[in-house]
Amino acid sequence: MAETAAMVVVEVVPCMLMVLMEFCNIGLTILASTVLSKGLSPFVFVVYTNALASILLLPYNTFIVTRNKKDELIGSFLLLGFVGVTMAQNLAFVGLTYSSPIVAIGMTCLIPSISFILALICRKTKIDLRSSSSRTKLTGTLISIMGAVTMMLYRGPVVKDPSTRLQLASPRFFVFLSRNENWLLGCSLFASASLCYSIWNIIQVKTLEKCPDVMTMASSYSLFGTFQSAFLAIILERDSNAWTLQFDMGLLVIILTAIFGSLIKSHVHMWCIRRKSQFYVTMFKPLGVPIAGMFGCVFFAETFHYGSLMAASITGIGYYIMMWGQIREDESRRGKAEANLLEEKVPLLQQEDQV
Repeated sequence: MAETAAMVVVEVVPCMLMVLMEFCNIGLTILASTVLSKGLSPFVFVVYTNALASILLLPYNTFIVTRNKKDELIGSFLLLGFVGVTMAQNLAFVGLTYSSPIVAIGMTCLIPSISFILALICRKTKIDLRSSSSRTKLTGTLISIMGAVTMMLYRGPVVKDPSTRLQLASPRFFVFLSRNENWLLGCSLFASASLCYSIWNIIQVKTLEKCPDVMTMASSYSLFGTFQSAFLAIILERDSNAWTLQFDMGLLVIILTAIFGSLIKSHVHMWCIRRKSQFYVTMFKPLGVPIAGMFGCVFFAETFHYGSLMAASITGIGYYIMMWGQIREDESRRGKAEANLLEEKVPLLQQEDQV
């Protein structure tokens, strides 16, 4: 009985939690799209969300009271805040005002491929066409890019055409497609946000070597990113009334996004990584495509396009192929490392036998 319970915790619970995280992520993206379409400034949304997240994460921040490596880390935290919050989040939420949540999910699947391209440019990795893992990663990258380009250029027909003009005029509490449409611009902004997130991931890995405490790092760069985003919003958002919040859906979405992004999502991911692996968590990211497709077809049929779902699915397939190649490459690397270690031990054992 105890073994069965332990197996459920190890296998079933992490899977259920990751699926739930993707449902929550899609739900919050649709809510954010709704409040942005009703006039909430995306720049103000980023500032308030990260300000609240910084307050919630403040108890986890040991960087403020610790002097060790402070000068060394402050530059990394400033850069993480600028790239991951000020640039990436503002590009993503501005892109959401011009496109759709399905674009947000589809373009996010580009991140591993963009990271692979950046590694090639920086000569951190090489393509060996004789290696099956390299060929797999290259194939996944090409498929992901093909899906992203298709998403930009082809939206396709709507799932359900509105039968009357009354339906078009009727108010909707939730929207799946922005009324302020500029599809190509929205997709381009999301692609740029994915590029920023790829760079941010690289900086984050380097920073974790100096600051292993993930929550301290998250709290610090969120705080710096809030001040940087506020400075950007003051420049770009000229309407002073945009900073005034009402007790409405906009305030609720800001609170939910801050709590989910800063506390719930980060703790669930860390828990799953400890029990499974980093790759286990990343494997659930394309699950957002069918979830968003389900929401779009059922609740937003008159604004949801078949082409968007098809293109996002192609990008998700490329994501999985890319990650499969990365897993195979890591396994091959570990196998070679173990073989080299074994070769080093064998001569020592032979010397002991001779003695």
